[in-house]
Amino acid sequence: MSSQNIVSPNMEVEIAGVKMKNPVLTSSGTFGSGMEYAEFMDLSRLGAVTTKGIADVPWPGNGTPRVCEVPSGMLNCIGLQNPGVDVFLEKDLPFLRTQDTRVFVNIAGHEPDEYYRVIERLAGVPGIDLLEINVSCPNVKAGGLSLGTDPKVLEEVTRECKKRATQPVMIKLTPNVTDIKVLARACEAGGADAISLINTLTGMKIDVERQTFVLANKTGGLSGPAIHPVAVRLVYEAAQAVSIPIVGMGGIATWEDAVEMMLAGADAVSVGMASFVNPTAAVEIVDGIREYLIRHNIDDVRKLTGAVH
Repeated sequence: MSSQNIVSPNMEVEIAGVKMKNPVLTSSGTFGSGMEYAEFMDLSRLGAVTTKGIADVPWPGNGTPRVCEVPSGMLNCIGLQNPGVDVFLEKDLPFLRTQDTRVFVNIAGHEPDEYYRVIERLAGVPGIDLLEINVSCPNVKAGGLSLGTDPKVLEEVTRECKKRATQPVMIKLTPNVTDIKVLARACEAGGADAISLINTLTGMKIDVERQTFVLANKTGGLSGPAIHPVAVRLVYEAAQAVSIPIVGMGGIATWEDAVEMMLAGADAVSVGMASFVNPTAAVEIVDGIREYLIRHNIDDVRKLTGAVH
């Protein structure tokens, strides 16, 4: 790198062969399919939009109440409510095709066959750049957590997803495990093109005056700044274990959080709960990363990935 000051650093990154204009994308379940946020920001400024979880049929989600605020974060037990893949293809995808950004589709299921049906439905569909397989949601009683915590099952599910997909496959991992490295390696062994982590941590809140659970589901997924240090640690550990790309997420609310995640080993970062508080958080983080590179005279954002290693 030249010793002269960097005026316009390269912000482009590549995840599983998908080239993105910058390393910032949105987290599934926090950004709809982008339409809701388009009035607040230019979606073309994002590296990618990750859709809400899509299932083979409509899911009503869990009962209410299913969201509550906690110190430095929130708990949710939405239960992956979504209108199903047919509505996504009819309504959401046509809108996303009009946006100058990459489209990552998150896929949800209670059991492996449900994932496979969605993957087969999306195979070869134009405008979808990557599939993110959610094997880690702690709110779906029938399967998500168990699929994401058993390395043998995870490897097999990953392999079967890859057989059916025409797009690159990224597996989204749960933090609710003893050793993230074992799960990351299982994904790589199954042929995953990338992994993303972390999903929410399982938590609970009790109303002490009413002496009852705040959430109808009793437990929910904890997200927000409270989980960021855990996410950084797990991304660092996963990066030590695999050679495939990593999208880091969990409590990223500022450009500092994003840079920290990349230094730990992430090739790209995903903004989630912060968008609820500040709808333009993701694009502000893009600007913050660029300014950081300029201040530190770094000519390529990819040089941040794993720098502390």
